[in-house]
Amino acid sequence: MVFWKKKKSGPKITGKGDLPPIPSEVFLASPAKKFNWSRLIFILIGVLLFIAVYLAPTMPDAVDPAGKHFALTREGKAALALFLLAATWWVFEVIPIGVTGIAIGVIQALFLIRPAKAAFTDFMDPSVWFIFGALVIGRVFTKTGLTQRMAYRMLLMVGERTSMISFGCFAMTAMLTLIMAHTAVAATVFPLLMAVYGLYDETGKPTRFGKGLFMGMAYVAGAGSIVTLLGAARAPVAIGFFKDMAGREISFFEMTYYMLPLGWIMVVLLWVLLRLIYKPEKRTIDGLKDKVAMLNSRLGPMTANEKISLLIVFGAISTLALRSFIPALAPLDKSAIILVSTVLFYLFGILEIKDLEELPWNIALLFGGAMSIGFCLWQTGAANWLAVNWLVLFQKAHWLVFVVGIAVFVMLMTNFIMNVAAIAISLPVALVIAQYLGVAPEVVFYSALATAGMPFLLLVGAAPNAIAYESKQFTSGEFLLTGIPASLLLIGVLILFIIFVWPWMGMPILIR
Repeated sequence: MVFWKKKKSGPKITGKGDLPPIPSEVFLASPAKKFNWSRLIFILIGVLLFIAVYLAPTMPDAVDPAGKHFALTREGKAALALFLLAATWWVFEVIPIGVTGIAIGVIQALFLIRPAKAAFTDFMDPSVWFIFGALVIGRVFTKTGLTQRMAYRMLLMVGERTSMISFGCFAMTAMLTLIMAHTAVAATVFPLLMAVYGLYDETGKPTRFGKGLFMGMAYVAGAGSIVTLLGAARAPVAIGFFKDMAGREISFFEMTYYMLPLGWIMVVLLWVLLRLIYKPEKRTIDGLKDKVAMLNSRLGPMTANEKISLLIVFGAISTLALRSFIPALAPLDKSAIILVSTVLFYLFGILEIKDLEELPWNIALLFGGAMSIGFCLWQTGAANWLAVNWLVLFQKAHWLVFVVGIAVFVMLMTNFIMNVAAIAISLPVALVIAQYLGVAPEVVFYSALATAGMPFLLLVGAAPNAIAYESKQFTSGEFLLTGIPASLLLIGVLILFIIFVWPWMGMPILIR
């Protein structure tokens, strides 16, 4: 559409055939946006799901094998309704994912599901601040140039083939999760991957290579995090439940012994899967080695800011790692430790106020909402009601069906609520039912822990998923569709481990 600006003076139009004067200026109007009907449809689907469950009649109690009843209260039913609304809006991105997180707190307060103080306090949960601290570290690595330095060194090692570039990125991510939390790893390697991708495509537009690279980073961060106690908080929590109910403590090295082969086989298979689903547009990046060598030489020696940043980050990571070995450090909160690095970055002048404004607050709000809905399901009893109803379905099933059923439940739940909460609500019930079926508690423990670490379906399932989303290479819908075959792959590999690998390694499967 063109708008004509009238001239102040010009020849008059005297007849019907006369032409208007030549305009002095021409303004081009932006084209009118088409109404997004699909967005409206998915908004309404989420709302209708909420109303249907919220207004549904009272549901019967869940009863565990010991005869204990778990009632679904009005608040619990409302929590399930909110859970369905949030999931629909997150998957289809009807509004920014962080705004959906805010809506979770608002709806809890308006519908009296939980007090407003409880609903919104979860947005300030230490886990959310841990993610914030991890995002700050990523910002520092980008600003100081450490990401480029690390990316160029890695690319010089792996060469110009896109397959080896992605494998190198995945292997590096998984290796780092052996010694640090997968959230911190994702925040650290994300800017590095952005630098790598910049050499593949300078436009920044989504490509098949970009989708596979960033989704893969999130997936392998989860796969690597199951190997040691340092990869995530879920393992210490699970070990605590196991000790209380089975009367035996799982050691650091025992857990690594059984989980190492599973975690690293999944890393390799996920690389293969993503190569098949998102075959890169280019087989090689021609001239990459020469270009990287030139760019690397331009960086020159490390600057003072780079050295200080590395020292701060290494100090924070070392302290987090040593908490598992030095009892005096155990009481220190992991969020406080990582936030010390944020304070130091500002004290040393490495970051400025504008850096704080440029952080991806959308991701922080997303995880605030995820924490809020997770605690909502837990505190209202809805999560326990779901867990008992699901697990008792398998109390008379074949032992393998029972174990896989537990693993599937944990895998689904950890996509919506904290993996720590998913373990907390399912493992105690599962260990009770296992006694009736003659199933060894160890196989229940390791199966649940494995799937708790690999939520491949939703962005809210784990911080690395949300961090990878910041690349703008994929939508939440694409992440879900890719996560379905990845989740099926995980279950298939887990079944093979339960039947063949873990028994061969000496893990008890059945109680004799």
